[in-house]
Amino acid sequence: MRWSQHLALEGCMGVGGRPRVRRSVERAFWELVPEHRSWLDAGAALGVSDRIVLRWLTESGGVKPRLVEPSRSLSYAERCRIEALHAAKVRPAEIARRLGRHRSTITRELARNATARGPKDNYGAVNAQSKADRRARRPKPAKLATSLRLRHEVQDRLGQNHSPEQIARRLREDFPDDAEMRVSHETIYQSLYVQSRGGLKRELARHLRTGRTLRKPHRQPDQRRQRFAGMVMISERPPEVEDRAVPGHWEGDLILGSTQSGSAVGTLVERSTRFVMLLHLPGGHTADIVQEAMVAKMAMLPEQLRRSLTWDQGSEMAHHVQIAEATGLSIYFCDPHSPWQRGSNENTNGLLRQYLPKGEDLSFYGPGMLDQIAAELNARPRKTLKWRTPAEELDALLSGESDPPVATTG
Repeated sequence: MRWSQHLALEGCMGVGGRPRVRRSVERAFWELVPEHRSWLDAGAALGVSDRIVLRWLTESGGVKPRLVEPSRSLSYAERCRIEALHAAKVRPAEIARRLGRHRSTITRELARNATARGPKDNYGAVNAQSKADRRARRPKPAKLATSLRLRHEVQDRLGQNHSPEQIARRLREDFPDDAEMRVSHETIYQSLYVQSRGGLKRELARHLRTGRTLRKPHRQPDQRRQRFAGMVMISERPPEVEDRAVPGHWEGDLILGSTQSGSAVGTLVERSTRFVMLLHLPGGHTADIVQEAMVAKMAMLPEQLRRSLTWDQGSEMAHHVQIAEATGLSIYFCDPHSPWQRGSNENTNGLLRQYLPKGEDLSFYGPGMLDQIAAELNARPRKTLKWRTPAEELDALLSGESDPPVATTG
């Protein structure tokens, strides 16, 4: 049910018959933010206009405000019922009985939240809830707003591009015996993003590494939505991939070149043998280019070496369904920020940086050069393979002469 429909059912509307956005709706909005891709999406899920969402963001700086409604307080729905019953000349004692409240609660509510205009006994739920919300918001003064010396110290260090965490930790070292000069990094962030918290100017936020003027909402891992349709997560990968006993399971990633060039090289590592193949990505690393390069490279392998591929959730894999159909691979995605789930690939990418240094334009390396680099890496003896080379191990596996590989992540 949309929030406007809920208000209509409660029988309490704003001026001109239009619903007013109550604090409970704002509270619901902040609860929904972690579950959506953007603030506007969360507002749309509640039926709240973009204008109202942007107003809330401007007021809060992207930080969830304190909107907890104490259970002892009257709810907005109860105030709507009080308004309707009071207008029908129902006595406060009877209103209290119907709401399951004490009579003094209703008497006090009618006295302190009466409408300023009109008769003294005029009561409106919208006005009463607004008054109650204002009284409920009583955050104590922020430390950076009350301590001038501490505020100047924090501002100076922000101006030197120190992070809030660096500032908070360093202040403990520089002023070990001065309790006034202690502040948490969260307090610094709050003062930067939430102007009502006082203390620091929002312009100082440009000195943060992100340069954001609004705080980015944090999501719990189980709240993240799938980035692409039809994703299969690594948790559903079969056990045979984990023990490395069966060849044909690959890990993949990109090695990025300089920011200016926008170049990249795709890397594929077979988990059992550590055999490496490199993808030439001319013109960038869009989903179309990666799809074309991967399908062409995988077509060079026999079918028994095309079982699965594990990749991170980069946008270059947006066409994973088409890649799976063309190659016969089962594609699995790692959890966000979990590079250890592709341990062999991460280790191999570190070795490849000897040939493909950081900050270089990797478009310089054509397909022939990349094949030569892969061949040289595949000819290196590897400790994890008992000093055999990946090429030797792959040949032995294909001929049926190899012992089961060592189950390590290197």
